[in-house]
Amino acid sequence: MPQKIAITIGDPAGVGPELIVRLSGSFKRENAYILYGDAKSIDYASELFGIDIRYERVETVDEIKEPGVYLVDLNIGSKPKPEPSVNSGKVAVAYLARAVVDAVCGNVHGVLTMPISKFWAKRAGFSYEGQTEFLAKASGVREFAMMMYSDRLKVVLMTTHVPLRDVSALITPESLSAKIELIDREFKRLFGKKPTIGVLGLNPHAGEGGDIGSEEAEVIAPTIEQKRREGFHVEGPLVPDTAFINCEAYDVFLCMYHDQGLIPFKMLSFNEGVNLTLGLPFVRTSPDHGTAYDIAWKGIADLGASKKALELCEELIKNGGADGI
Repeated sequence: MPQKIAITIGDPAGVGPELIVRLSGSFKRENAYILYGDAKSIDYASELFGIDIRYERVETVDEIKEPGVYLVDLNIGSKPKPEPSVNSGKVAVAYLARAVVDAVCGNVHGVLTMPISKFWAKRAGFSYEGQTEFLAKASGVREFAMMMYSDRLKVVLMTTHVPLRDVSALITPESLSAKIELIDREFKRLFGKKPTIGVLGLNPHAGEGGDIGSEEAEVIAPTIEQKRREGFHVEGPLVPDTAFINCEAYDVFLCMYHDQGLIPFKMLSFNEGVNLTLGLPFVRTSPDHGTAYDIAWKGIADLGASKKALELCEELIKNGGADGI
């Protein structure tokens, strides 16, 4: 039985379809790649960019017994190269949902998701903050996290898409302890190594001894000390504006809010950054960029992050990161 890797095309108005067609040149002969989308978008991208991607249509993943490229054609896209709209958001969610059914049921080993637009998906009725939250809910897991992954830098976020005014209340001894345990457990499971975790402070200068905020002294530092006593390799609170100067000092950084981790990560690893979801019963990766409507269907989108996302998905499946099949 080959490795079965589900690939959603994302929003068809974005760069997903063309990236998949271009990415097909990196597909391995021994694996089965299952595309979730519509033939119109894949065929149009194949013709537009002169790339012959040969696939076989299947109704269910159970039909797949051999390596190759397959398409679960939902046939709900109105036309190839659509405009960003409620409809493009709706079909992107449908592609994702269909792939997630197979992932949750253990019919595929891993999932590579191309970008969707949160703006249009929500207007189409999608009630989740993003694909990560939907995957976690569908999988029935409560403890999960986004890890921004590159060879140079790995970042996990304590809080994701929440206003800054709400961040402090979400950082508690319980939530911080749970996130440290999740990172430690998943890093060992996926990468075979107990990680050294660098935990950032919330405030400038990590609170300046309590002069610039109390979260470090009251929550972050005591929790770190407790986890160290329990055997976790964790250090901090690190001063946020200098923490990333020596990225190699830590296997992974735990950041308190979205931009604290994502700004340095994207500056250092934008063209190779991968969004890896921790805590799922299957491997899920995604290129760390959006739909890029402004450059979609022009053949100029950088393939680096998508290629790295596929390579990481394949590597982690081999490492035993999938519970299915």
